[in-house]
Amino acid sequence: MPINQSDLDEVALSRAEYEAIVDRLGREPNPLELGLFGSLWSEHCGYKHSKPLLRTLPGESDRMLVSPRAENAGVVDIGDGLAVAMKIESHNHPSAIEPHEGAATGVGGIVRDIFAMGARPIALLNSLRFGKPDTARNRYLLNGVVSGISSYGNCLGIPNVGGEVVFSSRYDGNPLVNAMCVGLVENGQIMSARADQPGDVLLLVGADTGRDGIHGASGLASRTFDEQTELRSAVQVGNPFLEKVLIEACLEVIQIDGVVGLQDCGAAGITSGAIEMAERSGLGLRLDVSLVPRREEGMTPYEVMLSESQERMLLAVKPGREPAVEAVFRKWDLEATRIGEFFAGDAVVLLDGDEVLSITRINILTDPPEYSFDPPKPDWLADLQAADMESSPLPDASPSEVLLKMLAAPNIASKRAVFRQYDHQVQTNTVVPPGGDAAVLRLKDTRRGIALSTDGNGRICYLDPYVGGQIAVAEACRNVSCTGANPVAVTDCLNFGSPETIDGQFQLVQAVAGIRDACRAFGIPVISGNVSLYNEAPGGSIYPTPVIGALGILDDVRAHVSAGFANDGDVVYLLGGDTLPGDSATLAASEFQELFHGRVEGQPGLDLDLEVKTQQACRAGIEAGVVRSAHDASDGGLAVAIAEAAIIGGRGVSIDARFVGRWDAALFGEAQSRIVVTVSADRAVEIARIAAASDVPILRLGVTGGDRIVIADLVDVSLSDATDRWQNGFEIATRDAASLAG
Repeated sequence: MPINQSDLDEVALSRAEYEAIVDRLGREPNPLELGLFGSLWSEHCGYKHSKPLLRTLPGESDRMLVSPRAENAGVVDIGDGLAVAMKIESHNHPSAIEPHEGAATGVGGIVRDIFAMGARPIALLNSLRFGKPDTARNRYLLNGVVSGISSYGNCLGIPNVGGEVVFSSRYDGNPLVNAMCVGLVENGQIMSARADQPGDVLLLVGADTGRDGIHGASGLASRTFDEQTELRSAVQVGNPFLEKVLIEACLEVIQIDGVVGLQDCGAAGITSGAIEMAERSGLGLRLDVSLVPRREEGMTPYEVMLSESQERMLLAVKPGREPAVEAVFRKWDLEATRIGEFFAGDAVVLLDGDEVLSITRINILTDPPEYSFDPPKPDWLADLQAADMESSPLPDASPSEVLLKMLAAPNIASKRAVFRQYDHQVQTNTVVPPGGDAAVLRLKDTRRGIALSTDGNGRICYLDPYVGGQIAVAEACRNVSCTGANPVAVTDCLNFGSPETIDGQFQLVQAVAGIRDACRAFGIPVISGNVSLYNEAPGGSIYPTPVIGALGILDDVRAHVSAGFANDGDVVYLLGGDTLPGDSATLAASEFQELFHGRVEGQPGLDLDLEVKTQQACRAGIEAGVVRSAHDASDGGLAVAIAEAAIIGGRGVSIDARFVGRWDAALFGEAQSRIVVTVSADRAVEIARIAAASDVPILRLGVTGGDRIVIADLVDVSLSDATDRWQNGFEIATRDAASLAG
């Protein structure tokens, strides 16, 4: 009897994919097997539309200790016997349905990926996108997501040290919630998500299994979002207090000889966790669902295998070592339950007591079809890129009024209303807290530090996905470089619309190519990541939004600088430019153009060679003790960067450099590869020499001090007014969020 299309839709499999399954099995799959295929062949688990592209990303480095995407997270050596595990993942559709639980379980999942590597989680970051905050629904989503992130992370005792919050109508109905976690591995004790040899035992530890999260991987992450068909039961429910003890228990138990593998039960639950563990091991797996502890009555094997109940881990343990492992978990009030064993073979055997439910070759389950495409550039995009930016009218407001409005815009203004809800000082390692270009953490018992940043610009990627992918990497690394840290690795979260449309395919292909070429230019690997496709609400696709998380290393954490002007009387320089032209082309994809003209058009650009050299010069200046503050010019342009550095530092500035051309483009155009730095007056010769050594143009802008922000004869505002707009603009735009329901 032919399978119904509704049954295929439930597990997000196409008719062609179903026929391929039948062909590979040599028979029709039973309902349980269909669920297994739906999850393991889902976009979230199988990466069937993106895997060919991901293989093109650079993954090699002298620091690499774990190959990208081979395990739960990538790991890089940072010296002194320490290594960093890092990964970013999305929880977009769950957060659109249940913003608090969706965001909270996104944090819980990424944290489990990190400690599954044997790393102690030491930092969280997040990258968030919402529709414009002028509707109750979008403010409700913002409030719920932030509360979910803060409540889960704060309960775990992991500092949330950075991130971004961006608004655009293109995210209406489909917010982006990307969570990043960083962990520290000591003494080379990296764990793998695999068994060692036949006879190894599979243990399940943590929460009992319920019905929450069923079809999370296949239903939510692998098809276009439709509010009419999504089920709240597909959203998991988190328990951060249980996860806290799970972290401690797992980090203790891996010290036991005989614990050979550790794996998170994340997307697709036991199905992906156990079967992928067997695949990595090159072994078969026998698993008895009747042994899985449950918190609900009457659960079927289908529900047990596909549940995405949170706070569960799988362990591969040498036979005979179970009592020692169980004793550790009992100490933490957790139960470790034997649910299976590995054997010499290539199949997964699923049992329900004495009943055989399924015998399926593992490589059939874990080898979904791959889709390659080479789509043409859409005509509508060529038209947008060819827009005459010079014809854009100047705003009626004065440059001073424009600056104040820009500073108060929710995409520019301080996000302190968000990050003050996060405990960013817990663990007492945070040196530079949220609010600047990048967070800086010290590594205890060493002189070293790390810098962390997340970045991505959907508007730029919409106008040119190739350039947008490059700029996402460039800016994340630039933020890290502005602290003095050397970027050594990135993790990526690729948020795109449907890969089944020409537009979606073009955006994905070009953005990945941009990320690839930028990483090659910087000489850094992509060590981990996540792909989130089908981000489309009834109103259409989101902006293509590749988010990059960057890791930088400081050999001496005491030598870092921050974004704010550090002293009165310092000289302000611009690295990356020796003139201030008002080039209308730089208004492409700018915050100014959308805020004042409601337009997103033009051709963004990036000179990768200049970008790399500018960052090198900035780091060299900081390392030499010449540069006393550094802040990149990005969203909002040069005038906003100067004003932010003044506000963060609490001191005014007088810019006397000459601007030419259009004042809107000169002040608010978003040309790349520019960093505003300050040096003491007696070290001007040194900064010029450092710039020349890196072949980087440099321009003296002015001097810090006073209580006003003066930019040539264009801008003159009080520091207090600018501070008020920047510090309070976000809260004003999103006020009353807590009292609004969607």
